[in-house]
Amino acid sequence: VQLQASGGGLVQAGGSLRLSCAASGTFFSVNTMDWYRQAPGKQRELVARITSYHSTMYADSVKGRFTISRDNFKNTVYLQMNSLKSEDTGAYYCHAKVTTSRYGPEDDYWGHGTQVTVSS
Repeated sequence: VQLQASGGGLVQAGGSLRLSCAASGTFFSVNTMDWYRQAPGKQRELVARITSYHSTMYADSVKGRFTISRDNFKNTVYLQMNSLKSEDTGAYYCHAKVTTSRYGPEDDYWGHGTQVTVSS
């Protein structure tokens, strides 16, 4: 199972970016999908989460500005980031809980980080 993230970049404060992360490989189901971020010198933190039934949750710092969504047919999760602030700068990682066989366990998979830099 591989998670391929894309969409990061440099944007001015107040601007927008959209991140994507697609799961590929052989698996039975992709369950919860998340976006985490890690700023320099800080711990990785959960930004947003979406279940396979499209139930969502957000970190308080991004509520009202970020929207997580997914396309179950494409096994892809998106993060629409609006009204970006300098404190949103960091490496963004997608994460997914994946069941690789019908009766198998749920395992954790991570994508590579995609850098988001917000200039003030």
